[in-house]
Amino acid sequence: MSTAFVLASASPARRTTLRAAGLDPVVVVSGVDESRLADLPPAELALQLAELKCAAVAERDDIPADALVLGCDSVLDLDGEALGKPRDEEDARSRWRAMRGRSGVLHSGHCLRDVASGRVAAATASTTVHFAEVSDAEIDAYVATGEPLHVAGAFTIDGFGGAFITGIEGDHHNVVGVSLPLLRELVLELGHSWPDLWA
Repeated sequence: MSTAFVLASASPARRTTLRAAGLDPVVVVSGVDESRLADLPPAELALQLAELKCAAVAERDDIPADALVLGCDSVLDLDGEALGKPRDEEDARSRWRAMRGRSGVLHSGHCLRDVASGRVAAATASTTVHFAEVSDAEIDAYVATGEPLHVAGAFTIDGFGGAFITGIEGDHHNVVGVSLPLLRELVLELGHSWPDLWA
């Protein structure tokens, strides 16, 4: 018996990752104003935003009564500063100039709610990302693709940005936006079976 699985995120990469892992998430965008939270350490910010998104969607009337609702949010921790999506192209360029040849930690907050019981399980997964020593011309070309404007930290590992990531320490899926091993642990914590979520 499969359980309805709702993804409270507009991220196509998260949806693709979940689908590749056998789930068929229904996407319901939370509409949470992410600027509500500020001045929090990066890992805590990611978790609290994930909790807000999960709650906003789980409390809607049109969500199935037996659903599991997942809220996620990712931020890049560079020198203790939490970097979400860049404001504009110039912001993306300046970030890449700061990141190149260095490492940051990508934190993805995960909050899973069982609508039927009201129980919640939440945790943050963290993966260290090593950035290549990219040139100004490469940064300009990458920003011109538009890709870095739509993602936390202004980079992807599963798109154009993949060539600019020299290595990671931790879960690869977490860098895409959802840690499958962590999600499985949260599913088990709420008393469900991971294979039961397979479509």
